[in-house]
This record gives sequence, C-alpha cells and structure tokens, in this order.
Amino acid sequence: MKFKAMAGTQLIKPRIREILSKELPPGLVEKLPKHWVQIGDVLILPLRPELELYKSRIAEVYAEVLGVKTVLRKGRIGGEFRETNYEVLYGSDTVTIHVENGVKYKLDAAKIMFSPANVKERLRMAKVAKPGEVVVDMFAGIGHLSLPMAVHRKAKVIAIEKSPYTFKFLVENIELNGVQDRMTAYNIDNREFLGEEIADRVLMGYVVRTHEFIPKALQIAKDGAIIHYHNTVPERLMSREPFNTFERTARKHGYETEKLNELVIKRYAPGVWHVVVDVRVFKK
Repeated sequence: MKFKAMAGTQLIKPRIREILSKELPPGLVEKLPKHWVQIGDVLILPLRPELELYKSRIAEVYAEVLGVKTVLRKGRIGGEFRETNYEVLYGSDTVTIHVENGVKYKLDAAKIMFSPANVKERLRMAKVAKPGEVVVDMFAGIGHLSLPMAVHRKAKVIAIEKSPYTFKFLVENIELNGVQDRMTAYNIDNREFLGEEIADRVLMGYVVRTHEFIPKALQIAKDGAIIHYHNTVPERLMSREPFNTFERTARKHGYETEKLNELVIKRYAPGVWHVVVDVRVFKK
C-alpha cells in the first residue's frame, strides 16, 4: 500500500520549518500545514488564509522536500459528481497514478475525489467478493471500490459512471490493472442500466442522495444478493440509520432485508458521518 498522507512527517516538518522560517514573517511558520495528503506524486495541502501571500513559495518548498511534481490547495468537494476543483499552487500536471494495495488508480487529483480516509473500505472490498461473482458498481468513479474486487478477487464487475471525465479514467484504470476480461464500464446514469436480477453484489458508494437509488439497486440485485449501501447520517440518527431507510424502501418494493454489517467510514461534516451498511436482500 502506498500512502504518504502522514508518512515521515516528523522528519519532514523540521526541514520545511527550517527553510520557511527564514522567509516568512514571524508567527506564520506556526500556521504551516502539519498534515497533508499525497496521492501519487501530487500533494494536497490545507492552507490557511493567513498564508495566502506566500502560498506559491510554501507549495514550492513542500514539493521540494516531499519530492512531488504538483501541489494543490485543499478546497470544498461538491456537486453531483463529487468534484474537487482544487487550486493548483505549484506545478501544472495534476494527473497522477496512485498505487494502493496492489491496485493502480489513475486520476486527475485536481478534479476527481480520492479520499485516503476511505482506505479501509477499499481494502475491505478487496476481500469480500468471491471469484466469479457478478458485481454491479452503481457509482464507480475511477473504480475506487470495484477495482480491488476485480484485481484481488477476480470478480466480474459492471462499473457504471455518469461523469464523462471520470469515466475516461475508469476505462484507463481497467486497462492499467489488466482486468479488461472481467470488468466492463458504462458511461450512463445507473438508472438507465437495463440489467435486472443479475448481481450477486451491488456497490452503492455514494453519499447524501444514495437513498434515491435504492429501488434501482433492488432491481439489479439477484434474490439473496448483498448490497453495500453508503450514505451520510447525522450523529443523532446513527443508532438506526442508514439501515432503517434502506429496510423501509425495500419493503415498499417487495423485499425483505438482513443487516450483515455496518461500519463508520469517516466524518463527512460536523455532526454528520459517512456510514456503510451491508444488507442481504430477499424477494418476498
């Protein structure tokens, strides 16, 4: 696994401080980022407003010390496709290849989200599928969750991604990882997918609006299939959500449910958490 989000920071911080303490006004050195995320050879820095005037030089120093080609300023993630639109502070090439758990992910780090906080779920997906199992990934992105299934478990994956830009990287990643024989990609809205009762496993790796797609997931799933249902949940509701919403919707569409597992992925916003629940579904 190749993650450098925190690796070696205790050794790197003094060198960065040493260089920038000679160039920044007194007091600003203490406001330098103490943590960062590295995706391939692109660095993502959370930079305070007080450092605005010096952002280019700060980015240059971090790039030199950490040995990356490009530095981005962390910003907000939003929109239907969970786009990042991060500001480029240093360098120009924002496309990179990130290697994690033997899987290669090619992406544009300035525009496509890749969260290090989701690493445990990507590792888990590399173990849960069975060889030959048919998996439908309804929100494939660049293959975040389904590539590990195809690479490590030899699952047969149908990956659906609506964004044309992200889809381009999904197709490249299928080829990059040599899984063209067992992974097929569709650049459509998953609600337009025509397959019914074909999946042994369904991935719903989306947030906020995932509940709107439960009926489609049920349509795709075989009787007895497992659905990995992700959504965002206010902390006060975590004792019963997101499973209750899934169960209620499933019953309306003639399905019984069995909760197999539930995991907290990460904090999504203050008082809100990203949660995944594994549900087995049965036709009544």
